Amino acid sequence: MSVAAERSRAAASEPDRLDRFSAPREVDRLYGHEEALREFTDALASGRLHHAWLLVGLEGVGKATLAYRLARIVLSQGTPGEDTAGARHKVFRKVAALSHPNLLLIRRSYNDKTKRYSQWIGVDEVRRLRAFLGHSAGEAGWRVVIVDRADELNQNAANALLQALEEPPPQTLFLLVAGAEGRLPVTIRSRTRTLRVSGLNEEALEAAVRAALARDGHEADAGTLRMALALSQGSVRRALELVSGEGIDLYNEIVAMLGALPELEGTALHGAADRFSGTGDTGRIELYFALLLGLIERLIRFAARGEGAMPEEQALAKRLISPGNLNPWAEAWEAITAAKDEAFAFNLDRNLLLLETWFRLQKLAREHPV
Repeated sequence: MSVAAERSRAAASEPDRLDRFSAPREVDRLYGHEEALREFTDALASGRLHHAWLLVGLEGVGKATLAYRLARIVLSQGTPGEDTAGARHKVFRKVAALSHPNLLLIRRSYNDKTKRYSQWIGVDEVRRLRAFLGHSAGEAGWRVVIVDRADELNQNAANALLQALEEPPPQTLFLLVAGAEGRLPVTIRSRTRTLRVSGLNEEALEAAVRAALARDGHEADAGTLRMALALSQGSVRRALELVSGEGIDLYNEIVAMLGALPELEGTALHGAADRFSGTGDTGRIELYFALLLGLIERLIRFAARGEGAMPEEQALAKRLISPGNLNPWAEAWEAITAAKDEAFAFNLDRNLLLLETWFRLQKLAREHPV
């Protein structure tokens, strides 16, 4: 089986994994995030490491990759003489395979009846903590719990996690990965130390994307790679989605539909909506809205400040947005973002979400022309 085929098979077996690419736990190098890494390692070296860290940042910027890097650092803190290159490699292999006895990963579970992953992390997943924390560590040293993603905990699961955070055993580290910090209860946030993980700068982003393509057997022409990096907003995952899938085609489709406003071509509109009918294709609809909202944001910024848009987007910005209609466009961006978040949170119809979004933009272009 080829590397790409093996990655694709593995991706189907776990939530949130990008098809045909390594999982974050399988990535041996961290790009960017030096400041966050330094903050953690300084705390560890001081002997006053907080028992729970909340890693917060946008989608795909490397939060989970950083979490596994921190887990490996801590799990390598064993008896004197253990922290050798060979020992670190041994820890890496065990963490990558999720076979390290001192590591517990909590994530959404698979439902055999629906053949899908649960929408939320349920309490049964968190209850695994009781056995994990209740027995002696499988190997000397620390135990590490990674919750990916903590903002997907349901209420009962959050309450169960809170109990563990309130009275953690010695040498236990919790790493909570979250994209939407506000979804976490204040009681959990108050018991964690926040580590903010920002988007990668251009140099680190390109290095990370090129490394992922080489590692997992993908190729990209220079033009596709350039566009993917420009559209990714510092997110490695977004750039890889754009390079390896239909992301560039989706972007071009969005540009064409925005360029036709206030007209909407019915066949194109319903074709786009039908692509995301139902609730099962979350990854592609998330990419679609990330591209749409990112484009609108750049158009607004260019109209307001004369910066931010790619050269090929600037003519579109001049046609749609001016200083006189900046506020309506900004309000539309906020409304679309809120509607998208609600639809994803409550598993609403993506088809309807997309149609309502484009009807909103059509109305905006008609009522507030340049």
